[in-house]
Amino acid sequence: MDDDYGEMVREVVGCVPAGRVTTYGLVAEVVTDRLVAAGLPGRGGPRQVGQVMAQSGGDVPWWRVVDASGRPPPAHTAEALMRLRAEGTALAPDGTRVLIGRAVWWPGRSDGA
Repeated sequence: MDDDYGEMVREVVGCVPAGRVTTYGLVAEVVTDRLVAAGLPGRGGPRQVGQVMAQSGGDVPWWRVVDASGRPPPAHTAEALMRLRAEGTALAPDGTRVLIGRAVWWPGRSDGA
């Protein structure tokens, strides 16, 4: 993973507001679009975003990035759900995943909705 990609992933994830989430795939799309706009080759997808997040540790609000079904990272599910619950993020009735339709934040859009 190169530095430009990782830096852009961290920048996008750092913008996700409390109480909202985005997905690995949405982050990957925005970062790829930004790289291409800067004249750099677009590369990376959801898995690469996950790798950057794993390497970033606590430097970014990692709990606000979930998979497309609203599930937090498997290795940190309990902590992520605790943090999401504390922020008032909309969770499914069973509390195991985020309600994407109500909580999604779209990176790259001025209104984020």
